[in-house]
Amino acid sequence: MPKTTLNGIGIYYEVHGKGFPVLFTHGFAGGTWVWHPQIPVLSEKYQLIIWDARGHGQSDSPPAESQYSADILVGDVYHLLQHLNIKKAVIGGLSMGGYLSLRFYMQHPEMVTALVLMDTGPGYRNPDHMAEWNRELGRRASLLETKGIAAFADDPSTVMLNTYTPRHQMLRQNPVGLAHMARQVVGQHDTLVHASLTGVKVPTLVLVGDRDTPFLKSSEYMARTIAGAEHIVIPNAGHASNIDNAPVFNQSVLSFLGRHVPS
Repeated sequence: MPKTTLNGIGIYYEVHGKGFPVLFTHGFAGGTWVWHPQIPVLSEKYQLIIWDARGHGQSDSPPAESQYSADILVGDVYHLLQHLNIKKAVIGGLSMGGYLSLRFYMQHPEMVTALVLMDTGPGYRNPDHMAEWNRELGRRASLLETKGIAAFADDPSTVMLNTYTPRHQMLRQNPVGLAHMARQVVGQHDTLVHASLTGVKVPTLVLVGDRDTPFLKSSEYMARTIAGAEHIVIPNAGHASNIDNAPVFNQSVLSFLGRHVPS
């Protein structure tokens, strides 16, 4: 699978199948492996595009913190679609990837046919909650910088991440890239995405695992706030609902795409 220079760094991506483009972005400390349960199903009818965000997997991990931000990653998605000569696509993602999908829509609504938001949220509006979240992300970043990837992999905070990135895979990640991503991208620095929800004008599917307690309320809020959004709670699933209950997840996504994507 190819790796190419986009937006100034090497980005690894995979393209599976043919048909209308569907681009998915993984969560923090994830990678293309997150989507293995979706590849054989979605690629039968659609062109599934998956990629490793900067700081993750086989993509480059730039050394400077200034080379990471939510908007820089939005630029990575834009340049990847441009590289593939794609003018319009379904944009979706898990956790961090879902937040970035909403931010991509804010900047490039003309390129988005529909949104698929998985076990994610729009960020924090309450400044105290935002500060608390950022302190935790700062702690994780410091752990990566001072004790390395093994300590991070064994930290209790990674339990949720281990649902889609097992320990052996986590140990292959770049601690510098993950530390910068934690502070600059997963950490919250504005409320723009939260404020943008009422402006979403494309079909939107909001999915969440019934055991993904931290994201149940945010998923419900997004589905209630985005006009016409569909909300599906995946049974017997946690934060990685696409893995924990892949059959129900896949069928939910296929049904949504079948109703809203050009054939």
